[in-house]
Amino acid sequence: MMKSIVSSKYLACLVGSIILNLLFIINIYVGGQWKLSWSLGAAIEAETVAAIYCSGHGRAYLDGLVVVGNKLVCDCNTCFTGPDCSQFIPHCTANADGGDPLFLEPFWMQHLASSALVVAGWHQMSYTYGGKSFFSKELAKVVRKVHASVGNAVTQNRFIIFGAGSTQVLSAAVFALSPENTSSPAKVVTSVPYYPVDKQQTQYFSSQKFKYEGDAYRWNNRSDCSSTNMIEIVTSPNNPDGQLKKAIFHGPNVKTIYDHAYYWPHFTPIPAPSDEDVMVFTLSKLTGHAGTRLGWAVIKDETVFNRMMIHMRMNSMGVSKDAQLRAFKLLNAVLEEGTGIFNFAYQTMKSRWERLVQTVSLSNRFSLQENNPQYCTFYNKVRQLSPAYAWLKCEREEDKDCYAVLEAANIIGRQGNLFGAEDGYVRLSLVRTQDDFDILIERLHKLITEGDGDKTM
Repeated sequence: MMKSIVSSKYLACLVGSIILNLLFIINIYVGGQWKLSWSLGAAIEAETVAAIYCSGHGRAYLDGLVVVGNKLVCDCNTCFTGPDCSQFIPHCTANADGGDPLFLEPFWMQHLASSALVVAGWHQMSYTYGGKSFFSKELAKVVRKVHASVGNAVTQNRFIIFGAGSTQVLSAAVFALSPENTSSPAKVVTSVPYYPVDKQQTQYFSSQKFKYEGDAYRWNNRSDCSSTNMIEIVTSPNNPDGQLKKAIFHGPNVKTIYDHAYYWPHFTPIPAPSDEDVMVFTLSKLTGHAGTRLGWAVIKDETVFNRMMIHMRMNSMGVSKDAQLRAFKLLNAVLEEGTGIFNFAYQTMKSRWERLVQTVSLSNRFSLQENNPQYCTFYNKVRQLSPAYAWLKCEREEDKDCYAVLEAANIIGRQGNLFGAEDGYVRLSLVRTQDDFDILIERLHKLITEGDGDKTM
């Protein structure tokens, strides 16, 4: 009898528990959607900040500037100021220096839901995933899917490693490709005009394993190169001129790193999937999220992959899990949108390039890099570059310092000598905000039309 009573009580408790859980589920799942609980405050906070009015010339951020009363204020674009960024600053300097890819910000403003992310305080607190790896296997899967959908890189039977932007990944690749036991360090070379960071960080981390040796062309015809360990960094499309470059050196003692940061259809035609030994990419130039600091390498050789893993472990114990999570969310959004982000980005960059060409062609004082059409497998048509940067040349004999010429006209670019080129060249960034680009064109137009150079039109 007693046993029967206990069983009945147990059954009643079990049924009661099930009913309570069902009521709880019904309470939080209303109208086909989950009713927010702990994430509600974070969601309201995020949407409140996103709704702050900044006149289209700035943004407010949750971790941005605050004023009295803890009220967030707008972070204004170049040449704009005021509480809501509505006040234009006359005669301000056009900033065409940095490579912040803020031209993609409007795309994400149009796709708020697919890119939004709420993270619990206990999310992925460990150093590793599952006690094994510093890198997310699920993120690697998404990266492979993105490359497959674009057709810009072969990833099948390849290894993928992540780093804090392509900068750290490139550094790890140089370490991994350097000889382990040798009295002579590998010579690291790049071809002019080269990406300055390749030179700067190689010199900074120079060791017994490797040493930066400058322009690749300077070593090309030397007889001792065939027996020398060489590491060539090939930036393709190139920064600063957008050209699709190929390696200069070949042979058993040569290792090549392809920096494909800009090998996406919004910057260049994609003639074929790249299938190199080491290929480096970055989230920055794909989605525009430079501050997330996430890059990756696609690697053929397992030994090289393992040596890069060792470098990452010793250098930074992996990559921020928050960065990997955000990249995972953004790349999934890219896949969900199909060709959306690429169409938006390509049309934006194409329009900017055309406006720049039209402005520069008003005079023979300046010239731009070549832009030869190529077949693009992504768009299935012949098209030109829509480069991230203009490689501007001052053509006048007296304009030997092109940076100074532009600076006098209230335009800040990046000096040609930083890229190993002559002072007659300046790199102008085309990837910043629309405000930055519009002001650049205005300043250039004024410099060209009010100058005393010969007109071509």
